[in-house]
Amino acid sequence: MRLELILPRVEPTEYKKLLVCPHRDCQGRHFEHHQEVDKPLKDTEYRAVSAHRYRCLRCKRTFRVYPQGVTRAQTSQRVKGLSVMLYLLGLSYGATSLALEALGVYMSKTSVYEEVQAAAEKVPGVKREKVFGKLRTPALGGDLTSVKCSGEWLHLGLAVDDTTGLVLTVDELSAEDAETLKEWIEPIAKAVDAEILVSDDADAFKTVANDLGLAHQVCKSHVKRNTETFVDNLESKVELDDDGSLAAIGVTPEQALADLRRLGQLILSRRPEEENELEEMHHRYTDAAPPRQGEKATTAYRLRLMYLDRWNLWRPLTRYRTWKGPQGETIDGTNNGCERAIGWWVKERYRTMRGYKRPQSAVNVSRLLAWCGNHLERGGADLAFLVA
Repeated sequence: MRLELILPRVEPTEYKKLLVCPHRDCQGRHFEHHQEVDKPLKDTEYRAVSAHRYRCLRCKRTFRVYPQGVTRAQTSQRVKGLSVMLYLLGLSYGATSLALEALGVYMSKTSVYEEVQAAAEKVPGVKREKVFGKLRTPALGGDLTSVKCSGEWLHLGLAVDDTTGLVLTVDELSAEDAETLKEWIEPIAKAVDAEILVSDDADAFKTVANDLGLAHQVCKSHVKRNTETFVDNLESKVELDDDGSLAAIGVTPEQALADLRRLGQLILSRRPEEENELEEMHHRYTDAAPPRQGEKATTAYRLRLMYLDRWNLWRPLTRYRTWKGPQGETIDGTNNGCERAIGWWVKERYRTMRGYKRPQSAVNVSRLLAWCGNHLERGGADLAFLVA
């Protein structure tokens, strides 16, 4: 987890300039200083500050103006920001309360919880309906993860700008099927003007890309690992033709072994023009019969399915070689942007926990972390914005 958090400051002598009467039914703009009063404060440095009372000359009502970093609450914004920061860095609510007490400012773990949740609710964007910063990107990355919530698995979907890695949304999903993913991805893709969807090799994302008319880039790393595992597991079976399925379709073990090893080479080179080789390999095994009920698939039939799958997958797998966005944007062919976001903004904090109690808490904390992470390149996340 990489975070740069800016804590709110308490400045006892700096007061916000009055522009308009705070009472909603009055638009008065002229005030007189009524009195100055002491305000007790829970803070790491100040035990009390001065609050100024003013009277509106239009409605004749009085109101208080507090110094920077102070509100009507007993606790300063600095301490509130510190409680949020300690929790995000891995402390539990109880441990955060103890740490603050050691600094001389007691805050119950319930208050810490409420402050974290309130800060998360104020996070701008990072929701499907709003999208972080109203960003536009031609390359939208999408991925799923799960966390335990009250003993049940909760599905979370993260969408990122695949050209920069910025998190666009973090949302709770009811399931992982294609229809649910389409309902989730469609408004995000429209909001950011996406042209291409980058994902892992799950079939549901392939369906979503087709249904939404988006170009699709399948993560080359996922496909590479899966293909290499397939080649390693099948080499000995192909070499011996132990079930006789290769001989039944007129393919020698030597030919099958050469095809299998060539597949391993192709998955490393991933050139668009190599698609024809996969087509030839597939046609060599089209006579392999599917298994009957209760039977296992033969070696030849498994080869037939693999070559067909990789042939159909070749264009989405190699699209990164030729795709460019309207402003010359490029992608690297992986969904590492999504996986980094999941690792840093969901899993890293989740590993220190026994699970969440409420689904909304899981979503809130993940959104809060993602928002802070998005500000790494912007000089850090200003917690004063969230604990005001």
